[in-house]
Amino acid sequence: MPTVLRWGPYRVFFYSNERTEPPHVHVAAGDREVKLWLHDLAVAVNVGFPAHELGDIIRQLRSHREGLIEAWHEHFGN
Repeated sequence: MPTVLRWGPYRVFFYSNERTEPPHVHVAAGDREVKLWLHDLAVAVNVGFPAHELGDIIRQLRSHREGLIEAWHEHFGN
């Protein structure tokens, strides 16, 4: 479960067993977690984040999206 980005209470990471899925990240803070597809930053699954906080998370990820996609391909080798 490599962590690829941190800011404030947020940790952005991959689950290593999800290599067959399209590139995506998980963002966790406390007991909340959201899964976002990297091609369009759409929410795939959200557990506990309110809409206004999701907007902030998406804005942060948008500014790092290229690096996150590179990290995905480096980790999974595809």
